[in-house]
Amino acid sequence: MKWIPNFNSSNSLRVIFVIAVFILLFLSSIAHKHNQDLNESSKLVMHTYEINIQLERLMSAIKDAETGQRGYIITRNARFLTPYIYSRDKVNTSFINLKKLTKDNPRQQKNLQNLFKLIIQRFVSFENCLKYSDPKTYDKRKLDNHLFGGRILMENIRFKVDEMNDIEKTDLAKRLKIYDAEISLSPLFSISLFLVALSFILLAYRQISRDFERLKIFNKQLLISGKLMAESETIGKFSTWQWDLDTNKIDYSDNQFRLLGYEPNAFVPEKGTFLSFVHPDDKEIVAKSMRGILDYKQLPFVYYKIILPTQEVRHFKTTGKLLTDEQGSKILLGINFDITDEHLLNIELQARNVELENSNKELASFNHVASHDLQEPLRKIQTFISRISDADKAAMSQNANDYIAKIEISAKRMRVLIDDLLLFSRTNTTKKEFIKSNLNELLKNAEAELTEMIDEKKAVITSTKLPKLAVIPYQIEQLFINLIGNSLKYNRPDVAPEINIESQKVFSVDYRELLDQNVKKYHKITFTDNGMGFDPQFKETIFVLFQRLHSKTDYPGTGIGLAICKKIVDNHKGYIMADSQPDQGSVFTIFLPD
Repeated sequence: MKWIPNFNSSNSLRVIFVIAVFILLFLSSIAHKHNQDLNESSKLVMHTYEINIQLERLMSAIKDAETGQRGYIITRNARFLTPYIYSRDKVNTSFINLKKLTKDNPRQQKNLQNLFKLIIQRFVSFENCLKYSDPKTYDKRKLDNHLFGGRILMENIRFKVDEMNDIEKTDLAKRLKIYDAEISLSPLFSISLFLVALSFILLAYRQISRDFERLKIFNKQLLISGKLMAESETIGKFSTWQWDLDTNKIDYSDNQFRLLGYEPNAFVPEKGTFLSFVHPDDKEIVAKSMRGILDYKQLPFVYYKIILPTQEVRHFKTTGKLLTDEQGSKILLGINFDITDEHLLNIELQARNVELENSNKELASFNHVASHDLQEPLRKIQTFISRISDADKAAMSQNANDYIAKIEISAKRMRVLIDDLLLFSRTNTTKKEFIKSNLNELLKNAEAELTEMIDEKKAVITSTKLPKLAVIPYQIEQLFINLIGNSLKYNRPDVAPEINIESQKVFSVDYRELLDQNVKKYHKITFTDNGMGFDPQFKETIFVLFQRLHSKTDYPGTGIGLAICKKIVDNHKGYIMADSQPDQGSVFTIFLPD
C-alpha cells in the first residue's frame, strides 16, 4: 500500500472529498447527456413515424377518392362520390401536416412539392374521368385515356410516397447508429468512473479509520495528561483558571476550588468571584493587576493573601498571560500557587538569619576580645617573666625555675594558638574581595615570609609558572605559606626538604566525582615534598580543625594550619586533597576554578 500518498489527514480528506464530488458531478452530467440523447432519438423516431402516418393517410385519402370514383362510374350511384368529395380535404390536411413535419429537411420539402403536384394532377384526372363518364358528355376514348393516365399518376404518387418513407427510414437508421455508438460507451465509462469514485471513497474510509484510531490514542493521551495535570496541581499546590474575555466565561480547575476551600465545581465562577476570597488588604492590588493584563498581555507575579471559608488565611502567588486562539478569541490563562508553606518557611529563615547575624556579631566581639583583651594579659605574663633576672632565678629553687620555664612555654603556645584562631576566623568573617592576581608573585611573597625557616632547613623550592586568577590575594598567600610551612616542618631527619610546585589546566569532566561540573575548567596546583609523609587513612582528617598527627612535644603546632588551607580553598569554590605514604613524602593538590 506504499503507493497511497501519505497526505496530511485534514488536507487529504479535503482532496478526496473534492475529487469524489467532481466525479459525481461528471457522472451526473454524463447521465443527463445520455438522457437528452435518448429523448432526442425518441423524438426523431416519433417524427419519422408521424411522417409515415401522414403519408399513409395521404395515400388512403387518394385511394378512397379513386375507389369512390370507380364505384360512381360503374353504378352511377351518387353515394359512391362521398369518399371522393371528402378526400380532398383529407389530402390538404395531411399535406399541411407533412409540410410542418419536414420543414427542417429541404430534400423532403422538395419531394413533398413534387408529390403535391402529382396529387393535383390526379384529382384533375378524377374530374376528367367523371366528366367523360357522364352520359351527357360521354367520350369513351377520352375516358379510357384519363383512366389509364390516372393509374400512371397513382403509381407515381405511390413511388414518391415510398421514396419519402425510405428517406425517413435512412435518416432514422443513421441517428440510431450514432445513438447506439454513444450509448455503447456509456456503461464502460460509467463503470470506470464508478470504480474510481469507489476507490476514493475507500481511500477516504481508510483515512477516516486511521484518523479515528489516532483520535482515540490522542483522547487517551489527553485523558492521561488531564489526570496527571490534576495530580500535579494537587501535589504542587497550584491551580489554573481560564477567562474567555469574549464570552466572559470563567473556568476553574478542580484544584482551584480546593485551594479556595471548596469541593470541585461547588459553585459557578464569575468575574468577581475570586476577588471575594482576596484579603481586604490585597484586593486593590489584585484588581489592578487583573485590569493591567489587558494592556500588557501578561500578568506579572502578584503576591497576596486569601481568606478561606474557615477564616484561615493562605498566601498566594499568581501569574498569567493573555492568549489568542485560532478563532481570534482572547483567553486569559492564570496560574495560582499556594505559597503559604514557603511564606512561613521564609519567616522562620529570616528569624534564623537574624540569629545568625547576632551570632556573627558575638563572634566578632569574641575576636575583638581574643585579639585585644586576652592578648593583653598574655603579653603582661610574658613581660613579667622576661623581667625575672638571672640573679632572681639563681635565688629561686630548681622547682620554681622549672615552673617559670613551663609558664613561659605555655604562654608562647597560647599566643600562637590565639594568632591561629584569629587567622582562621578572619578567613570566614573578613570581606571576600576577588582580584585578578599573579599567583607567582603571591608564591614569592610566601617564600619571603618563610625565608628564615627555608634557610635554616636548607630547603629547595622549585615551581613551574603559575596562572593569573581572580582570587583573594592575602588568603592565597596564606595558603601557600601554610602548605610550604607544613612541608618544611615535617621533613625527614637529616634530609633537606625539597618542595616542587606544579600547575596545569584541567577539565572538570575528567574529575566528575570531585569537581563541580558547572565549571568547565580548573587549575590544578600540586605541592610535592620529600618529607616524612603520613598514613593515607588520615588524608581526610588532617583538614579538620585541631586535628594533629603528632604530639605537640615532637612537633609544635596548633592543628589549625591545614584547616585554614581548606577554608581558603572553599572560599574560592575550589577543592583540596592530600595523598601520602609514610617516609615517601606528601602531595597536596589544589583545584581552583579558571
